[in-house]
Amino acid sequence: MYIDTHSHVYAEEFDNDREETIKRAIEAGVSQLILPDIDQSTRERMFEVAAKYPDHLFTTLGVHPTSVNLDYKSELKALERELNNHSNIFAIGECGIDLYWDKTYYQEQIRTLEWQLHIARDMNLPVIIHSRESLPEIFNVLQRQHYNIKGILHCFPGNEEDASRAIDLGFLLGIGGVVTFKKSSMAEVIRRKDIEHIVLETDSPYLAPVPYRAKRNESSYIPIIAEKIAEITGHETKKIAEITTNNAMKLFNLPREYSHGTEKV
Repeated sequence: MYIDTHSHVYAEEFDNDREETIKRAIEAGVSQLILPDIDQSTRERMFEVAAKYPDHLFTTLGVHPTSVNLDYKSELKALERELNNHSNIFAIGECGIDLYWDKTYYQEQIRTLEWQLHIARDMNLPVIIHSRESLPEIFNVLQRQHYNIKGILHCFPGNEEDASRAIDLGFLLGIGGVVTFKKSSMAEVIRRKDIEHIVLETDSPYLAPVPYRAKRNESSYIPIIAEKIAEITGHETKKIAEITTNNAMKLFNLPREYSHGTEKV
C-alpha cells in the first residue's frame, strides 16, 4: 500500500474524470490521499470531494502562501471558523512561504505561517509546509519560535545539509515526481539520507514524474516515484512502500484499517 501525502484531486483539473482518477489510484495501491487545503475559495470543494471517499481521502486546513495578501487576516478568520466546524482534520496546511511568484507580501506570509504553526502546536497536528524559494526563511521561522512540531517539507527543495536541518527539526521530506527528472539534485539527497525520513507525494495535478512530465499528475503515479527511490537507494520497491506508508500513517495518525466498497469509485 502507498500513501500520497499531497494531492489536490479536488482541483478543477480533475472535474471531468475525478472518479476515474481516484479509482486508478486505488487500483495502483495508493489507498490513502492527503488533501492539502489552499484557501476559502477551494475549501468547500475539497470537503465535498473528501466526503464521497471517506476511507481514502483525508483533509487538512490551511492557507497557502500564494493566497496571502493585505487581507490575510480574513483568510485566517475563515480558517479559524472551519477549525471550529470540522473535527476530523489531519494536519494544518498547506502553509509556508513562497518567494518565487511574488515577494510583495513577504511579511504577511510570515505572520500567516506563524499563526498556523501556533494552531498546529495547540491542536497537536502536523503541518504541511510549502517552501518555494524560501527554505532559509522557513528554517528561521521554525527555529526562532521553537514550535516543537512535526510535519512535512512538501516538495523538498534543499540539499543534503538542508535535509539534515529539516530532519533535526522533526520534519519528513516530501519526495515527488521531481526525483525522476534527469537534472534533479534530489537523487543525491535521497542517496545520502535514510528513507525513514521521507514520504511520497505527487502534488497532483502538478509535477508529474517521468515519463509523464509536463502532463497532468495524479496519485496513481506514486509507484513510479517509489521505484525511482528504490533504484537510487538500492532498496526493494516493497520496502520503500512499507516505510513511507508507515511514516505517513504515523505522522497523520491515519486509520490502519478501513472498509472497501462503501463509496462510489
